Amino acid sequence: KAAVCLLFACALTASEVQAQAPAPAQGGQKIPLAEGLRRSYNTIKMNLTETAQKFGEADYSYRPSPDIRVFGAQLAHVANSQFNACAAARGEKNPHQGMNLEQTKTTRADIIQALADSFAFCDPVFQNLTDQSALELVRQGMNEVARGSVLANLISHGNEEYGILTVYMRTKGMVPPSTERSMRGRGAA
Repeated sequence: KAAVCLLFACALTASEVQAQAPAPAQGGQKIPLAEGLRRSYNTIKMNLTETAQKFGEADYSYRPSPDIRVFGAQLAHVANSQFNACAAARGEKNPHQGMNLEQTKTTRADIIQALADSFAFCDPVFQNLTDQSALELVRQGMNEVARGSVLANLISHGNEEYGILTVYMRTKGMVPPSTERSMRGRGAA
């Protein structure tokens, strides 16, 4: 009984102390849903675009392992996915429906353009997104899904693919763009 009473007293005291503690310092940002999605999208857009630029034409056929996509196909896969997701978020037909960019885009220039086109297709969705429109249901396949969920999945997939692409870069002795920016931010060259 004494131990239980002691634990209860400690918990009560801790909660009273916390209740009397000053509020955290002001200055932090309040970032609503739409703005959070927009920022995450812009970051992955920057990372993937810079990654695409880092590799030369010959390296677009590079694969660190025989059982995975070549570098260029990995980026074309991202473009395919983005066209699919943003078409759903826009409530429109995918402009590349029935086309597999992994098979039709094989040169560095074509793949970089396909990736840029997919971002251009997605940009208005994120630019015009509001907290309210993020909650609206859109058709994705046979389901109706919140627009924000579709876009969060697009960001998640983009980050996953960027993580995979960092392996391609590292095995070629390259530093991923996000790491380069982070190192510059800390004063490293």
